Amino acid sequence: MTTSTTSWRFARATAPAVRVLAGRRLIPLWAVVHHRGRKSGRDLRVPIAITTTPDGFVINLPWGAGTNWVRNVIAAGGCVIRWKGADHPMTDPRIIDAVEARPYYTRTAWAIAGRLFPADAWLLLHRTEG
Repeated sequence: MTTSTTSWRFARATAPAVRVLAGRRLIPLWAVVHHRGRKSGRDLRVPIAITTTPDGFVINLPWGAGTNWVRNVIAAGGCVIRWKGADHPMTDPRIIDAVEARPYYTRTAWAIAGRLFPADAWLLLHRTEG
């Protein structure tokens, strides 16, 4: 079984719990990305694993930077992240590689993320000034 198959199976198995827990105050690992569809114009939500930065978040993209929700966020120039029970308006989305993403993770978090959700791209977001 390939690593991508393993991560996909893990994601599918944990999706129901993640949908319920993501974005809640006591669950800092999971958040929800609120964005608008580029073509449909609908408000959409995606549960994600998140890592904090001094002025925003980094999101591991195990299914790549070409997924619809990532393209929506980049096209819109931002999104709202629901994390720890609060909404965080985000701006300046940028795809980064492992070299840029690594400093935002602890050694343990990097190892776990690499094992469960191996990625070659991450999304860096900054909090809007307000």
